Amino acid sequence: MKSLYRLLIACSMIMVSSCGPQKQIASEQLYASAWELEYITGPRIAFEGLYPDKKPQITFDKEEGKASGTNSCNGYSADFSIDGKSLKFGAPGPTTMMYCGEGEKVFLNTIKQIDSYRFTEEGKLELIQGDIAMMRFKKASK
Repeated sequence: MKSLYRLLIACSMIMVSSCGPQKQIASEQLYASAWELEYITGPRIAFEGLYPDKKPQITFDKEEGKASGTNSCNGYSADFSIDGKSLKFGAPGPTTMMYCGEGEKVFLNTIKQIDSYRFTEEGKLELIQGDIAMMRFKKASK
């Protein structure tokens, strides 16, 4: 009986310790790179038409709790909070004021709707509203 009890405790410890690092790896993956937008849902304008010259990028700063990047031609930053897979963005701070078409407005309006995130098997970052991937990012090339 004692050996069965010890075996159950050992198995439980192995299961608990193996689950912890995987969660940490997933959340740390968010901070490991700048992310370049490759898909956005909603607009009737083709993706390449929204962002003909430069694709939006986002970088997450864990210590500052800020996301920053470009929305194709203007810079932006916004506070963010993460709780498990839940992700919320605050209102974007001041951006530069160059007009570059509808892409900037679509990007900023979409990011306000995000409530969670996930990574695909290919390592891409999806920002989600409900259960719909609203934006998909790939790691930005350096």
